[in-house]
Amino acid sequence: MVSLAAPIGERERDELADVLADCVAGGASVNFMAGFSAGDARHFFDQVARGVAAGELVLLVARLDGKIVGTVQLGLDTPPNQMHRADIKKMLVHRSARGRGVGMALLKAIEEEARQRGRWLLVLDTVPGESGHRLYLRAGWQQCGTVPDYALFPDGRLCDTAIMWKRLG
Repeated sequence: MVSLAAPIGERERDELADVLADCVAGGASVNFMAGFSAGDARHFFDQVARGVAAGELVLLVARLDGKIVGTVQLGLDTPPNQMHRADIKKMLVHRSARGRGVGMALLKAIEEEARQRGRWLLVLDTVPGESGHRLYLRAGWQQCGTVPDYALFPDGRLCDTAIMWKRLG
């Protein structure tokens, strides 16, 4: 796992955009709808790059054969009374790389990044029953609730979201 520091290069942004576009095309509910383009994905990672430069995000990537196949973000932009907490955002693994432990490796690495920054309480939301949800449960995350009809899948169907947390030891 590699943490990308600012400035994030063009090649990295293009590869990150490919991962995001693939996940959306595969039906992942990660804020975007069908018809999402590579250009839209590139625009999203341009915004992420600004967050990394501002110190509000940590961006980790996983590579296989030199190409980015997975990514996750640690959101550090919290209010002054929540400096012990961080948000896990956009855990994405390209469909061609799934089943190889990339997601678990990214999760363990982002948890370590949080520890190093004094963030010991992590939170995230995910679709119950999907592969990400199962990954988080295997990694010791706790679910504290489900919000019905919280978001949409890319094809327009409603989906619930599970609110999850983990206290780092």
